[in-house]
Amino acid sequence: FKEYGKKVVENAQALANGLTKRGVKLVSGGTDNHLMLIDLSGTELTGKELEHRLDEVYITANKNTVPNEQRSPFVTSGVRLGTPAVTTRGLTVEDMDQIAECISLAINDFDANADKIRSMVQAICEKHPLYE
Repeated sequence: FKEYGKKVVENAQALANGLTKRGVKLVSGGTDNHLMLIDLSGTELTGKELEHRLDEVYITANKNTVPNEQRSPFVTSGVRLGTPAVTTRGLTVEDMDQIAECISLAINDFDANADKIRSMVQAICEKHPLYE
């Protein structure tokens, strides 16, 4: 269990690093645990819309309010991401960079990249099946 917990945090930190290097703003600038919060404040994109976009490309996330939230809690300016489920599935630090790329594309140019993102996610899922 200790090793699993260590991998969850390593994956979260790798995902946070992959997002920030692509210009995605995180509330805390990174993470020290299993969670991170994308901050969409000051952008046209809402947490609700990003949650929907990610769902369309097989990435599960939740809209979430951010500190000093200006939008309704039903719309939000944030999206919460965590790594326990993907770590349980067997994804590694290397996979987190690909996931960060998928999320970045969903934020910045979803319409032009939705099919590409779906393919990337499907490839990761095939590499790490739920069961054999």
